[in-house]
Amino acid sequence: MSDQFAVDPAPVDFWRSLRYFNFYRLTLAGLLVFVAGVFGSSLALGAHHLLLFFGSSVLYLVAVLLSVILWQLRWPRFTWQLAMQMGVDIAGLSVLSYASGGIKSNVDLLLLVSLAAAGLISRGKITLFFASLASMAVLLEHSYAVLHDDADGSQYVQVGLLCMAYFAVAWLAHTLAKYAVDSQQLAQRRGRDLVSLSEANRLVMRDMQDGVLVVDGLGGIMQMNLRAERLLRRIAGMGSPLSESFPLLFWHYTKWRQTGASNRDILHLDMGLQARLRFVAIEQEAAHGAVIFLEDMQRVQAEAQQIKLAALGRLTANIAHEVRNPLSAISYAAELMQEEQGDAKNQRLLQIVLDNTLRINQIVQDVMQLNRRDRVQPEVVDLGAMLRTFVGEFALAERIEPGVMVVEGMSAVEVTFDRGHFRQVLWNLCRNALRYGSGLPGSVMLTMSAEEKPVLAIRDDGPGISPEHRGKLFEPFFTTTPEGTGLGLYIAKELCEANGARLEYHAVDGPAGACFHITFVNHAGDGGGQEHAK
Repeated sequence: MSDQFAVDPAPVDFWRSLRYFNFYRLTLAGLLVFVAGVFGSSLALGAHHLLLFFGSSVLYLVAVLLSVILWQLRWPRFTWQLAMQMGVDIAGLSVLSYASGGIKSNVDLLLLVSLAAAGLISRGKITLFFASLASMAVLLEHSYAVLHDDADGSQYVQVGLLCMAYFAVAWLAHTLAKYAVDSQQLAQRRGRDLVSLSEANRLVMRDMQDGVLVVDGLGGIMQMNLRAERLLRRIAGMGSPLSESFPLLFWHYTKWRQTGASNRDILHLDMGLQARLRFVAIEQEAAHGAVIFLEDMQRVQAEAQQIKLAALGRLTANIAHEVRNPLSAISYAAELMQEEQGDAKNQRLLQIVLDNTLRINQIVQDVMQLNRRDRVQPEVVDLGAMLRTFVGEFALAERIEPGVMVVEGMSAVEVTFDRGHFRQVLWNLCRNALRYGSGLPGSVMLTMSAEEKPVLAIRDDGPGISPEHRGKLFEPFFTTTPEGTGLGLYIAKELCEANGARLEYHAVDGPAGACFHITFVNHAGDGGGQEHAK
């Protein structure tokens, strides 16, 4: 094995080709021995010297069997084995041709097959050397027959043509072998390129933020990435019909194929998700299939929200610089003027100025809190413990009686939320509930529950919210009281969305009261139990 030809570009293919060549030679040698032993001199083969023909056939068969054994051992190296086998063929067939009557027996034509096979196997110019040896053997054979057996000298023309045929076949086999090698190498490169492109395509589709489906002309799913499976909430096997797996999506696809409209339809999915559809034909005509892109509208809205937050950040910085400084000056001047003795009318006017400067300052502070929305630091929060602590702090700060605020429901709920954001949201909602509530025990209730997601409900027993005002609750600067800024609920909703939660208003069964639900999308676990904090 150490002597095996080591510089061949594809040695395995070379040895496989040599195996087939040996199979041909073994068949030919066996056939010659069979003909010589069974039919004897009744055929043209061995007509000149039958005993020589039979003996040479047997020796040729033995040599072929030996070459098969050497091929199995892979020793000696490939080029030496091919050279020895061609030498055996040239010598053996030349002797068999002489024993059969020389050039007129056409046994020498069998060398054309051996030369062609050697050219295809070796894939090098060494085939021309084998053609030279074959030509010399044929010329020597015929010359010996002319000198010793009175053969016809005019047959040198046929010998010359046969030698030319040897070189032509050898050169043609060499050219075809070279072309085959180049084609094989090109196919291997193309195969590697296809594998690389396929892997790159898989990685791109896997990491795309949009869902991607590739369908053929008949609507069969050829490829589908994980994002599409999550959006459609179903896994479809490759080749499955789109009409059966996703009927609504197939309807949009059929509509696009019929009309060719480029407008982007909205596909309504389960769990309130929406995806914007975009169809791209694989070729110029949609009949050959298409690529379907599903753009997650939730992600688009989140990106738009991030852009809005960046603008709000710049806005709040400008507000802080341009408004608070002159506002402080106005407030300070009004306080100085109020210290001076004056009539009651001037004092009342100065108090109005101070009250409005405080209100504007509160608006600036509320707006600046929005700038914290894009600086979320989420952490796992024990909702029950957090609410108990908050109720105590809120009761002290607002000076409310014990029992006015009540916490009910599951006590072992863990959610993922920014702790500072969560306190700000609770403070805004509970202050509103306390403002509109009756102030009696249990007038403000914080209830925890968990079905699919943990939910915290903040409810009061106040007059409630009129139907005409419910659609404007979360709009900035909307308020129903003169002293309010109209930013409390808006800020609470923005902070909840920043932490992956939803703040919604829910109608209350009964004549009065208002209820807000915080649904935690990101939660760590839940538990049971019931507890009251008063």
